[in-house]
Amino acid sequence: MMHLLGTLFIGLIVGFIARALKPGDDSMGWIMTALLGVAGSFVAAYVGAGLGWYAPGAPAGFIASVVGAIVLLVLWGLFKGKRS
Repeated sequence: MMHLLGTLFIGLIVGFIARALKPGDDSMGWIMTALLGVAGSFVAAYVGAGLGWYAPGAPAGFIASVVGAIVLLVLWGLFKGKRS
């Protein structure tokens, strides 16, 4: 249970950092920010393992998690912009 809470907390931090680094207005709540950060971490781990940067199953680096969250945030903005 503590591992899940720790992952969500780190995801929240990663999501806030990604939102702060990406220019533009991103109006989403803290739950969506945490989900974005956790998803960014998973994306970074998957891409890093696929490219041979990480061993499969190894946790992605914090910076790679932020980069993954920024990529997802940009994609979210493109998707949200097309729907409006």
